[in-house]
Amino acid sequence: MYQSIDSFIQYFKKIYKEDEKVIKLFENGIKNTLETTLKKQPDQTTFVITGDIPAMWLRDSSAQVRPLLHLANQDPDIKDLIKGVIQLHKTQILDNPYANAFNLTPNSFGHHDDQTLLTPLTFEAKFEIDSLCYPIQLAYLYYQTTNDQSIFDDQFSKVALKIYEVFKIEQNHEELSDYRFIRTNQEILQDPSRVKYETLPRNGLGTPVHPTGLIWSGFRPSDDACQYGYLIPSNMFAVVILKYLAEIFECIYIDKINANKFLSLSKEIAVAIEKHGIVNHPLYGNIYAYEVDGLGNYLLMDDANVPSLLSAPYLGYLKTANPVYQNTRKFILSTSNPFYYQGKVAQGVGSPHTPRHHIWHISLAIQGLTSISNIEKLQILAFFKSTDADTNLMHEGFHVDNPFEYSRPWFSWANSMFAEFLMSLNGIYIKGSPLESDN
Repeated sequence: MYQSIDSFIQYFKKIYKEDEKVIKLFENGIKNTLETTLKKQPDQTTFVITGDIPAMWLRDSSAQVRPLLHLANQDPDIKDLIKGVIQLHKTQILDNPYANAFNLTPNSFGHHDDQTLLTPLTFEAKFEIDSLCYPIQLAYLYYQTTNDQSIFDDQFSKVALKIYEVFKIEQNHEELSDYRFIRTNQEILQDPSRVKYETLPRNGLGTPVHPTGLIWSGFRPSDDACQYGYLIPSNMFAVVILKYLAEIFECIYIDKINANKFLSLSKEIAVAIEKHGIVNHPLYGNIYAYEVDGLGNYLLMDDANVPSLLSAPYLGYLKTANPVYQNTRKFILSTSNPFYYQGKVAQGVGSPHTPRHHIWHISLAIQGLTSISNIEKLQILAFFKSTDADTNLMHEGFHVDNPFEYSRPWFSWANSMFAEFLMSLNGIYIKGSPLESDN
């Protein structure tokens, strides 16, 4: 059905004809989302499960189909599938802009014992800034690739203005927001080490924050609760997608007033990041904090999930050569980062979402995508080849000393990230994406 995929795989088979392992990893990586997670609906939308969880995350679904954008112009079926994802995202965001994951139908499956903003279509309602950013990024890159303006309809305009409204409210979370999140499921909360990541303190309001111009986020892209409410990498992502919306509204909708609103908010958040999100580290100099609260507290770390600080150039917030980013990168890829691990088979960034000493394939892909060193990129490729536990698939986290100890055997996002990494290694970037102009 997808001849473009077969041709693309053949292209890489010629490049890596002496490396059967890379070919198998790429073939599975580029096919995994298409063959195992997409379901076209009668209304021509596309529902995308994460893999082993039968729900659609706004973040994961966007990232899962992203490498396929490269083929959208030459394959109408792939183009229609991606367009279907974008169309469904609109419905989901308008249904519940505070949700991170959705059901296929309004059946109230999922975490409906949580005390928060829920609808029957909602699978989980952890408010994560990136859940509102990824769909805009996907729509923008789809348009850059296909020049198909039909996605920018009245519904998209409503989505964009709803995102703006939520961002403005959450800039003053303490006073303006109605969002609360309390997890009551005792089966989930019985692990004491997970309680602080699964629910928000202060009756669901979260830890205290002071207005700074930054947007508050209840949860990280790992779905773990924030320690401090201003998550810097997610605010970086918001800066970028607000610029995308400004461009779309000025050029497509011919709406200068709203375009200026988006651009003004983008600039306001960027100023706040540079003012409140940079910390002077005794070893690395000025680096970006992972989280701050506007009250003087900050958290120095990075997480494997994207948006991460490591992914800032991939998101488009800054260029790879940016000196504060390079300082931050050195910090992230060192044992100064509490979630950086070194072992017998690999070294890289993990997450508090998984056990200690587990590296994520997603973070390895981001490290490779944002590296300016060919030696580092080839080392990352070697790590991929030796840490798939002989499955020819990527996973969530794997133990640094034993890749056969891993989580989530069916995790489509990680497979797509490997495919995009290998594409970049061969000079192939998604059209209009930040790394296309950064390389």
